[in-house]
Amino acid sequence: MPNIKSAAKRAEIIRLRTLRNTRIKSALRTTIRKFEGALGATNAEEAGIKLRNAVKAIDKAVTKGILHKNAASRKKSRLMKRFNKSMG
Repeated sequence: MPNIKSAAKRAEIIRLRTLRNTRIKSALRTTIRKFEGALGATNAEEAGIKLRNAVKAIDKAVTKGILHKNAASRKKSRLMKRFNKSMG
């Protein structure tokens, strides 16, 4: 337990940020998983919609500081590659 008031505040802020980051990361993984499921169904229109949702979630994670921009770019590139390969 922190003895200093400012240290206690920092500990609480870190706890809250960790919860927020975990929630956003989990939602991101879920949207990517949904896209992968839509790829398996081979419905091009639905997979396209799920891909756009996944890309949107990745971009939001970057703006919130959850993902690095290069990591996000890499993820988006790989998702697009899989989408194009399955539809082409």
